[in-house]
Amino acid sequence: MKTDDSIQRARTLLSMRRPADAERELRGVLATDPNHATAHCILALALVQQGGNTEAVAEAQEGIRLAPEHWFPQYTAGQVYYRLRVADSAIASAEASLALEPEETATWELLARANLLKQDFPRVVEAARRGLAIDPQDSDLVSLLSLAHTNLGETGPAMAAAAHAVQLDPESATAHLAAGRAALAAGEARRAAEYFREVLRLDPGFEPAREQLVDALKQRNPLYRLLSKLRLRFFCGWRMVLLLPVAPPLVLVFVLIAVLHWAAWVAESVTTLRLARAKATQLLFENAESRVAMACCAIVVAGVALLALGIGVGHDALGMAGVAVMALVTPVQEAAHTGSARGRVVLYGWTALLVATTVTGAVLDVPTVALLSVYAGLATIWVAAGVRRLFGARQL
Repeated sequence: MKTDDSIQRARTLLSMRRPADAERELRGVLATDPNHATAHCILALALVQQGGNTEAVAEAQEGIRLAPEHWFPQYTAGQVYYRLRVADSAIASAEASLALEPEETATWELLARANLLKQDFPRVVEAARRGLAIDPQDSDLVSLLSLAHTNLGETGPAMAAAAHAVQLDPESATAHLAAGRAALAAGEARRAAEYFREVLRLDPGFEPAREQLVDALKQRNPLYRLLSKLRLRFFCGWRMVLLLPVAPPLVLVFVLIAVLHWAAWVAESVTTLRLARAKATQLLFENAESRVAMACCAIVVAGVALLALGIGVGHDALGMAGVAVMALVTPVQEAAHTGSARGRVVLYGWTALLVATTVTGAVLDVPTVALLSVYAGLATIWVAAGVRRLFGARQL
């Protein structure tokens, strides 16, 4: 009975987000009963929440060794792998657990979440529906179903499922997150922002909700919304360059796409700076975001000033340098929105090289050098794509 009480206390402590206290409770159980499989499993969850990744995996595997015929150790291993963002291992563990107990809705939820992590959205739909066949009132499964529909571009089913999830559990942060993402995909930015605010009220430390709320607030700007959609829709791959020798006019397509991306990044900078300085929304933004936005706005102003000065004094190289300075918005924003630290270093180094080239062209009075800097700056969208591919970085 004492052991059961300790296990229950550990579960409660984990639900209260006190993994260190749960760990101490479980260590006490294992000191008297080293072969207690459930204690090993829950200890794995407590450890992974504290960053003890290697030991967490070892504890989960020990639970499987001690109780290979039971579904819970496999489920726990899946949870550990899911928290470590190892999607394939999480899926394998969830499927092993379901082979032992196919009627456990928590495992179907884990399988859906792991497939969502892998971005295999049809399988998310399948897993969520299998779980809902067992328990149609499971709000989290309905929320996952909505998220999968959103990512598949099925806006109608996504919004219907999200509304149902919120109705089932109005206090579920996951349900409101799904509703917000569905609304954002449907172009209802104001409504999406309300849902994301509710997520943060229910779970103040949930960082993805803050990011989604910022995006929803930006999407309320019609110009930003239009340019962002165009930027995401139009992006020529580098292979298109191979067609230039046989179809030189394609260069105009590349130029138009590059200018479109530059305009979208300028809109990003202006919108972010406006929201970061507003009292009602400034706490949503990190200092780095507002600094990058302010720097890009300053770059545009400085570029316009140099261009005007160059035109005024009849100095072609200075005027072209002003255009090159304005083009720097693209490399700065591409660097700031790159997920890999090494990728950011490379792109900021590229930006510094463009600055040096622009200054050289202006000082030596060689407009061609500054013009090359303009082209290179605008073309950074393809440079950044290559850097992200090289370093396995995603765009933030």
